[in-house]
Amino acid sequence: MATRILIDHRAGGAVSNAPPAGEAPGLATAGERAARAALRHPEKAHRPDNPIKRKPDWIRVKAPTHPIYHETRNLMRDNKLVTVCEEAACPNIGECWSQRHATMMIMGEICTRACSFCNITTGLPRALDADEPRRVGDAVAKLGLRHVVITSVDRDDLKDGGARHFAETIAAIRLAAPETTIEILTPDFLRKDGALEMVVAARPDVFNHNLETVPKLYPTIRPGARYFHSLRLLDRVKELDPSIFTKSGVMVGLGETRLEVLQVMDDMRSADIDFLTIGQYLQPTVKHAAVDRFVEPAEFEDYARMARGKGFLLVSATPLTRSSYHADRDFAQLRDARNARLQMSQPQMTVA
Repeated sequence: MATRILIDHRAGGAVSNAPPAGEAPGLATAGERAARAALRHPEKAHRPDNPIKRKPDWIRVKAPTHPIYHETRNLMRDNKLVTVCEEAACPNIGECWSQRHATMMIMGEICTRACSFCNITTGLPRALDADEPRRVGDAVAKLGLRHVVITSVDRDDLKDGGARHFAETIAAIRLAAPETTIEILTPDFLRKDGALEMVVAARPDVFNHNLETVPKLYPTIRPGARYFHSLRLLDRVKELDPSIFTKSGVMVGLGETRLEVLQVMDDMRSADIDFLTIGQYLQPTVKHAAVDRFVEPAEFEDYARMARGKGFLLVSATPLTRSSYHADRDFAQLRDARNARLQMSQPQMTVA
């Protein structure tokens, strides 16, 4: 299969053991890295430092060395593309880029929110690029993609939160590559009347919006968002078009309890969400929210078992799970799971 482009938003605030993209190992000192982080996140400069905990063996990843990784990185540079792999310091960058899988952000690389878990730059974004939807559609067609994931930074500066840009991008992909299935990972469109309806009317195959964490942690982890608004957003998608798969994810290791995670699962199922992802939160810099604990693999397995029992069509729960990781493979499984459930619900014909 041709190179896969996932156009994605964030990687759960994750950071790998690899040096920052574009930097050879050992070139940047600790002071230089701290200075770069301060420039990237001036809104967090006043916060006290949270020392970054040493990661356990099950969460560690190797620095990327595969030659295809470097080819992919050069391709991104040559085409002046922004990737969430680098912007969110995703721990899976070595694996994905070594398979020529890169995740890109649309609507720019600057976010209007300042979530304490996320490594995306905060500030005033630039104007939208009106030609971007066409270029995305052309890229999907040329690469022969089966499945593509589209997302963006939060654009609270726009009247519609970027909804029209999402719809135009979906339409451009449909025109250029009608066989490609489309997954979107959207902002919450808080106080953007009509925005959700505009995106749903474009009929993506999967609508993803991450709840990110449990309600009690929203004031410190996701202060610009509202838990029940995000939940209602996903519920409303199903009301508008029941055929669209819905998906959401949470991070663990931020100070939540097991019972709180199970309650979030119940809330998601009350909104008829089909696909749940759960991954370990990893701290990008000392100015970001601290890791409360590293959740062991056995606990992720337990979460997955509980979630399947609650009726999700598909669950991905591992330390390195991220929203768009293996999205093409997961979509095929999601579709198969729905078909199997529909077949089970059909009345069986009996022969006298």
